[in-house]
Amino acid sequence: MKSHFTFTKKQRNGIFLLLLIMVVLQVGYFYVNRPPSQDVLVNQEALEAFTQELDSLRLVQLEESNPKIYPFNPNYITDYKGAQLGMTNEEIDRLLNHRKQNKWINSVEDFQKVTQVSDSLLNAMSPYFKFPEWVSNPKPSVASAYVKREKTFAEKRDLNKATAAQLKTVNGVGDVLSDRIVKFRNKFPGGFIADIQLEDVYGLTPEVIQRITSEFTVKTPRNFEKINVNTATVEQLVTIQHIDYDLAYRIIEQRQLREGYKSIDELTKVKGFPINKIDIIKLYLSLD
Repeated sequence: MKSHFTFTKKQRNGIFLLLLIMVVLQVGYFYVNRPPSQDVLVNQEALEAFTQELDSLRLVQLEESNPKIYPFNPNYITDYKGAQLGMTNEEIDRLLNHRKQNKWINSVEDFQKVTQVSDSLLNAMSPYFKFPEWVSNPKPSVASAYVKREKTFAEKRDLNKATAAQLKTVNGVGDVLSDRIVKFRNKFPGGFIADIQLEDVYGLTPEVIQRITSEFTVKTPRNFEKINVNTATVEQLVTIQHIDYDLAYRIIEQRQLREGYKSIDELTKVKGFPINKIDIIKLYLSLD
């Protein structure tokens, strides 16, 4: 074994020289094949350009994934639509309560006054507001000095006696709608109880109803006996528009839990109650 690991001086010098040559070759190879600094800069610029393009594609994808907002009439904002637009529950409730009173929003200023939304949210929403043509571009009056005033009760014609031909004189009411109003009215012996029942006529928009009631009103409401909501039976309740058997049972069940209703508006707390029809249902009910 000793003969294998024992070297002469000449052999040791040869081994050392061989190792030195190997080290020099390795160092030389590293510096010769090292990429110049200019190439590194070119690659960095390409990387930045690629990163910017990738970010642009991500922004496009995010924009496409967001729900698109189309022009809409703010009078018909629902709970879901309002939440989607960023409105709070209180702001939505103010709008819905305003509409329950049969009042309309005809401008951006009216919308903020009713809902009390912030200026920033209003600026984001208002470009999508679309009001009816007769609100956005009202027709000029025949005479500039003439100002149209609201007709009094005495000046209006009786809605329960109006013919289809007379109803057609209202802007927006044609042959179909005028016949539909008369047929719906004749379903009730004696006709309408109040103007609000026009909301149940299919195809009548709130704008058209407003124009009809500016010329016609119920002057001779039909005679009927109101139903006491605190003593009514299921059979009595189902005779009222918009109340079916399931809702009638729930009304009576809620009445028992409350030990009687103190207000007709408490019916809106009943599960499944058609809140938007409360004003029509109230026509038929009483508390005593």
